Amino acid sequence: MERIHEILENVKTVGIAGHLRPDGDCIGSCMGFYLYLKHNYPELEADVYLEEPKPVFSYIAHMDDVFHDIQGREDMVYDLFVTLDVSSKERIGVAGPLFDIAKKTVCIDHHVSNHGFGQINHIRGEISSASEVLYNLLEPDKIELEAATAIYTGIAHDTGVFQYSTTSPDTMRIAGELMKYGFNFSKIIDHSFYEKTYVQNQVMGRVLAESIMLQDGKCIVGYMKRKDMDFYGVTGKDLDGVVSQLRLTQGVEVAIFVYEFEPQFFKVSLRSNGIVDVSKVAVFFGGGGHMRAAGCDMRGSMYDVINNLTAEIEKQLLGE
Repeated sequence: MERIHEILENVKTVGIAGHLRPDGDCIGSCMGFYLYLKHNYPELEADVYLEEPKPVFSYIAHMDDVFHDIQGREDMVYDLFVTLDVSSKERIGVAGPLFDIAKKTVCIDHHVSNHGFGQINHIRGEISSASEVLYNLLEPDKIELEAATAIYTGIAHDTGVFQYSTTSPDTMRIAGELMKYGFNFSKIIDHSFYEKTYVQNQVMGRVLAESIMLQDGKCIVGYMKRKDMDFYGVTGKDLDGVVSQLRLTQGVEVAIFVYEFEPQFFKVSLRSNGIVDVSKVAVFFGGGGHMRAAGCDMRGSMYDVINNLTAEIEKQLLGE
């Protein structure tokens, strides 16, 4: 499709959903789309479904409208259901069952591992973020302050504040256009991207101190066990930024961060400095993502998880 209005013809109800454990791009794109519809198509009934986002995104307008589950709405049949930043059907968050029964489904995404699971798929793997993909589908003169704030948030987060290789001249141009709306862009970045609580800083310090170097210093691994997370009183939402900090270690090509979500069940985040395509590693283990940022879930002991991941990474480092 060229513009978002193409999928809105004869539509009265719209469901919107992002992926499990929504990050900045997921929240920014979902809320940007919702706020755009709310402002330009007030006759539509639009609903957003996301697992409860972190409080740092509370500055985005109408976050109180978000449904965090589908209790009491299991039989809601939407005329149109749109997923944003979701790489596969299995990764749709709380609203997966509603996607299945919707009359028309659309997938808007930027993950190279996404093969398309909607009736209509608009997937641009070369673009920085789902928020940037969404922006290109909207009518620029119909975007207002609230939607612009959400979309800018998503772009800033998935580009690592405009430092990742997917950041293009178009990304910077779009960010500049959004900044014209007058929101406090530096505060958004500080508050939602960089700012950490004291406990989060303690946890990051511990992970960095206990990290290990493998593959002749080309791979660094950080980890956190369930009992240590319980000791600090943190959840997965509190661990954002750890893997990115590991990636900045001198000489490192790949950073791995794993944390124990449940006994023998680990969440894995992977970051690359360019040589290794971590999306291939993640897909091998049932996950997905981008060449330089990806993730997956794995079962077993922590040692098994790390050994299996590094074995796949080593193949690429050796050019196999």
